[in-house]
Amino acid sequence: MKAVAIAQFGGPESLQYMDWAEPASGAGEAVVKLDYAGINFIDVYMRSGQYARSHTYQTPLPMTIGMEGGGTVAALGAGVTGLNVGDRVAYCIVRGSYAQYAAVPAWKLVRVPDDVPLPVATALMLQGNTAHYLSHSLFALGPGHTCLVHAGAGGVGQLLIQLAKLRGATVIATVGNRDKAAIAADRGADHVILTARPISAKK
Repeated sequence: MKAVAIAQFGGPESLQYMDWAEPASGAGEAVVKLDYAGINFIDVYMRSGQYARSHTYQTPLPMTIGMEGGGTVAALGAGVTGLNVGDRVAYCIVRGSYAQYAAVPAWKLVRVPDDVPLPVATALMLQGNTAHYLSHSLFALGPGHTCLVHAGAGGVGQLLIQLAKLRGATVIATVGNRDKAAIAADRGADHVILTARPISAKK
């Protein structure tokens, strides 16, 4: 299969489009034929080597990056239940989505309803789960609460604004320029603060 991988840490130039071994489905796994890969800032950290010593996010070289994907189930490993070949699925926090196929623990796969476009489902997995966790689990927002959302025009920020408003909270968003301010306001922010970039002091 084809994949976007790196043989060494570095900048964007370290990304290579290459032939890669197609994964097999191990016990408890499913092989997903990928139609979409989410692109997130964590991919930059992995590519650059900032996670080289991380125990949580392993970055063995060479490696295929990409932590979020969506497609159809192509094969099922031993012990997998609740999924069928051909099911539309999406997932996150499994490295290797910049490829045509990925082996994914079955418990991390979410079946995508027919009325949800697969690109939307894929993009919602990492940023959507983060926004939902922040607004529902870390602190359950509700009427009478005020929520401060930094980077309100970013992926997580836009989703968090909408979820906070759906839960009845007042939302204050911070952004870096007027175009981003318009985006945050369009997503429902009650107040938008335009922040200035810090200026480094001269020695």
